[in-house]
Amino acid sequence: MKKLSELRNIGIMAHIDAGKTTVTERILYYTGRVHRMGEVDDGSATMDWMEQEQERGITITSAATTFSWDNKIINLIDTPGHVDFTVEVERALRVLDGAVLILSAVEGVQSQTETVWRQADRYQVPKIAFINKLDRLGANFQRTLDEVETKLGTPVLPLQVPIGLEDKHTGVVDVVRKQGLTYSTEDMGATYDIGQVPDEQKEEMELKWGILLETLADLDDEFAEIYLNCTPGEDDIKNAIRRCTIENKAVPVLCGSALKNKGIQPLLTAICDFLPSPLDLPPVTGNHPKREKTITRSANPDESLAALVFKIVTDPYVGRISYIRVYSGTIKTPAHVYNSVKDVTERITKIVQMHANKRTVLEQAAAGDIVAVVGLKKSSTGDTLCSKSHPLVLESMEFPEPVIFISVEPYTMADYDKLLESMDKLGQEDPSFLTRQDNDTGQTLISGMGELHLEVILERLKREFGLKVRSGKPQVSYRESISVPVKKIETKYIHQTGGRGQYGHVVLNMEPAGRGQGNSFESAVSRRLLSKEFIAAIEEGVMDSLESGELAGYQVRDVKVTLVDGSYHAVDSSDMAFKIAASMAVRKGLDQGHPILLEPVMSVEVIVPTEYFGDVLGELHSRRADVQETLVKNFPGGKTIHILKATTPLSTMFGYATSLRSHTQGRGTYTMEFSHYKKVPHSVSERVLGQVA
Repeated sequence: MKKLSELRNIGIMAHIDAGKTTVTERILYYTGRVHRMGEVDDGSATMDWMEQEQERGITITSAATTFSWDNKIINLIDTPGHVDFTVEVERALRVLDGAVLILSAVEGVQSQTETVWRQADRYQVPKIAFINKLDRLGANFQRTLDEVETKLGTPVLPLQVPIGLEDKHTGVVDVVRKQGLTYSTEDMGATYDIGQVPDEQKEEMELKWGILLETLADLDDEFAEIYLNCTPGEDDIKNAIRRCTIENKAVPVLCGSALKNKGIQPLLTAICDFLPSPLDLPPVTGNHPKREKTITRSANPDESLAALVFKIVTDPYVGRISYIRVYSGTIKTPAHVYNSVKDVTERITKIVQMHANKRTVLEQAAAGDIVAVVGLKKSSTGDTLCSKSHPLVLESMEFPEPVIFISVEPYTMADYDKLLESMDKLGQEDPSFLTRQDNDTGQTLISGMGELHLEVILERLKREFGLKVRSGKPQVSYRESISVPVKKIETKYIHQTGGRGQYGHVVLNMEPAGRGQGNSFESAVSRRLLSKEFIAAIEEGVMDSLESGELAGYQVRDVKVTLVDGSYHAVDSSDMAFKIAASMAVRKGLDQGHPILLEPVMSVEVIVPTEYFGDVLGELHSRRADVQETLVKNFPGGKTIHILKATTPLSTMFGYATSLRSHTQGRGTYTMEFSHYKKVPHSVSERVLGQVA
């Protein structure tokens, strides 16, 4: 039976094209998990098992695997780098104990690098960094190291320096042991020579040695005492690095070239040495589902069960597969578990260990394990599985709002039910993919995080579910709000029939909230005036009514509603009457609050060679972009690139990929992610509302 101290649950995260999947393929090869090294470019990567991933050369869905190194068992999740699939990163980081950040030595810290870093920080996940692509033209180790410190706001612990850069890159220097590691080209990097540090790297190694020790002394009191009294030994340094990493005080940095098979084995050793086991982290906390009580569970297989469902996958042969992280307790099949979120008991028929899309059946799963289970029918992403006699609800996950939608319809009405069923399955897998019916047109609308996200969804409908669908042009998911407060909105719902009637009377205040604060409801009336049940019905009526606005039926956001008065009838009042009265009041308030249209604004980062900078900047301005920062990076041989950071309305960015390619002869790249909503200019608002009408 495995020891929890020998278990590591880690994820690989990075900006797109930094080399995550290439690093993962080398890890699998050197640990003996696979016997052939796959490549992203030729579609043979083990972890990119979907057809679309192989064709597009990108990771779309996170994939899990398990292997061993240095007597440690490592559960690894390879996550996507494209911002359209950021939900995959979010739910992976929610259940992981540590993460490896991959950086390109050429591009450095990029926009999505900062995004995944913030996601890891949100869940307080300890991290180590690996500076990749040191063999590439323009690689700069020191610049990338500096950017980690300045852009990500964390002290760095440099554990290695490269031996040569670009085509002269042959290995790395171990700063802690003061050794040079030179990799063989004959056996795909499986072996390497340990020797003296080359003369060219000695000065840099000593500099990094001093920085490492001084940083550790500043951050770790135990190490500081050793540092001040004697020369620290290797174990002293490694123990201090481990403490600082687990406490999120600093990030150890290693380097190499995954494509050229250099630096992967020391990275594996660093994962084992510095990232935490489940025992190194605080006990998981949750709330009692029915009482205001905080519950903690330690990583102990003998405690009561606590597990989190973090991913759902529909398998054509097995059916519904649910990925879970077990925080405490043990599950043996067949097992009955209690879903404390849905308040249902479910049966687990099979436990499997995943290797990309391949499965190995297990007899049990215990505290610390990340596995997949078969048999859960009603559980969804974010649900807690536990014992009914010792229930708790673990912290769930927050997913970003979709910002783009298209209409879809089957070629034949005979496929309509199949389309709805297929989209329901995709929605269970992907919480950032939503489906709804347009009440005015009767169209089926699907929403996602970007054009690529919806392209992948449509392709999956065709390939996995055998459905051919027509799709409309991508549309922006606008929102509505109010611009002025509205006081004392009074409505009464009175409906008399031959028997018992209906009576509900509410008085509401409505006011704009700050952008990004969402909708909120607050009651300022006493329980003597209205009962708890009636206030709950009023809140439900308010929130339901904010699902569609008065201008064009878009969802209302950033509005605060306060219940300030009301009355009830001893016989005729009911929950339904108060819900209807609240809904009527909200409709009236939205009409009187000078409603406005909000549009999604995206953060855009464009990277272009300097000779195309003027054309690209001019076109961005024509798309209503607000350029916030312009950076210049210089490369050997006089080559320079410009990095433009801007915010721009999503509505102006359709087709930008094609336009950028044409303006830069295919040499420009860009990334885009949702930033915030803002008020639409009057001229644009009139056009949008005219199209809706």
